[in-house]
Amino acid sequence: MNISIFGLGYVGAVSLACLARDGHTVYGVDVDPAKLALIGGGKTPVIEEGMIDLMQQAVASGRVHVTPDVRLAMANTEISLICVGTPSAANGSQDQAAMLRLGRDLGACMREKKTPHTFVFRSTLVPGTVEEVLRPIMERESGKRDGIDFHLCFQPEFLREGSSIRDYDHPPFTIVGASCPAPLELLRKLFGHLPCQFHPTSLRSAEMVKYSCNNFHALKITFANEMARICEAMGVDPFEVMDLLCQDNQLNISKAYLRPGFAFGGSCLPKDLRATLYMAKMRDVEMPMLDGIVKSNQEHLSHAISKVMASGKRRIGMIGLSFKSGTDDLRESPMVALAEHFFGKGLSLLVYDPEVNLSKLLGANRRFIEQHLPHIGCLMKSELESVIGESEVLVVALADNQVVEGLQRYLRDDQIVIDLAHLPDRDRLRGEYLGLCW
Repeated sequence: MNISIFGLGYVGAVSLACLARDGHTVYGVDVDPAKLALIGGGKTPVIEEGMIDLMQQAVASGRVHVTPDVRLAMANTEISLICVGTPSAANGSQDQAAMLRLGRDLGACMREKKTPHTFVFRSTLVPGTVEEVLRPIMERESGKRDGIDFHLCFQPEFLREGSSIRDYDHPPFTIVGASCPAPLELLRKLFGHLPCQFHPTSLRSAEMVKYSCNNFHALKITFANEMARICEAMGVDPFEVMDLLCQDNQLNISKAYLRPGFAFGGSCLPKDLRATLYMAKMRDVEMPMLDGIVKSNQEHLSHAISKVMASGKRRIGMIGLSFKSGTDDLRESPMVALAEHFFGKGLSLLVYDPEVNLSKLLGANRRFIEQHLPHIGCLMKSELESVIGESEVLVVALADNQVVEGLQRYLRDDQIVIDLAHLPDRDRLRGEYLGLCW
């Protein structure tokens, strides 16, 4: 293909060299004449393992052209990769000045172009930027329409400094956000040979996944370092601990617990987190990330409460009470915390949980519920139908077949469902549906 790359920093320069190596003709565009001169001379503007030889070979092949001229690059190519920088502004927001200038230039050049063109944004962008900011600019400047005369899509890059060429050739996945099939097929041709899954998605999801990945990486680094500090204070080898932690591919290094849902609770996570923070406090070890987990979990609980209270309704039905579906463990259940709040606010409350039999609760489980909801017995109902029938708002934390079928059968149009369990077949539910975060 004939490809133009706008922005010859780290991502742009590596992409240019790799694409030329793979047989594509590449036009590199940048406002910095020093970068253009380096690449034009077969040298690399970024220090990276393997880049010196790769760039030299790419330029020697005759498939690399460099220019400051946006119009020239667009006229000679069918697809553009946009890799300009989006640094932080002083207030922490994203500085999109260079991106917006380029968007105006690309739109103006598109006005003169007679053939369709595909623009692939690879710079990290705040979700909504392509659809709400760049699309209007480019349509206004070009007098043409996205999806008809040109195509906008977003493809996040996952190149790590120090291993970018290896990462380019062996990415974890290829994600492309687009609003129509044409750019997807073009990028499948361009990157489909790579040994990874190709995932089409929406523009906003593609923009957001880059932030999610980088934040997750930062989270993992910080977690390992916080655990290392408490390990040091306790006389424990942190490398041995983290190596053992990573041996668990069922829960630790896996998809487990990475699905949006309701707040955590139960007999293990809250108490062990508190104990870890107490150990750290007694040894003057600061652990702000782990301390923040408690606050964040409480915020998730408050988010659910606010959705119920915003309805203005007073008859609340809760489906699910234990901390986890399929158990009768009520200890530190966030659902018990919800019930406690609603009861304290004087709301009319009914609860259904097929796994919870109050007469069979024992030990700490029984003491917990007696302490937090001593009147729970008069709130519990044994029939799902009665809870649905007598409620204005249903807070649903169970998604088993019995509950789903009961909701589909008994819900009325005047009721509100607040879903904490990501119910299936939501389009078959009557009434107003509100997901917790979806």
